[in-house]
Amino acid sequence: MKRHEKGILRWFVSNITNGLQEGINSLIQAVKRKARGYRSVRNFISIIYLVAGGLDISVAPANT
Repeated sequence: MKRHEKGILRWFVSNITNGLQEGINSLIQAVKRKARGYRSVRNFISIIYLVAGGLDISVAPANT
């Protein structure tokens, strides 16, 4: 218990479990693999928000 005291007490402040943090890290690592070639941190962060937010950017078919 003493060895993990800081982590246990941190949960009461943030309410974020290690599993959630690992999931977010995994998502960011996947985006990092997809975002090769982006030259700025700003673009990388934008891609993270795009993927994490689940925004659907597909184009709707035109009514003809």
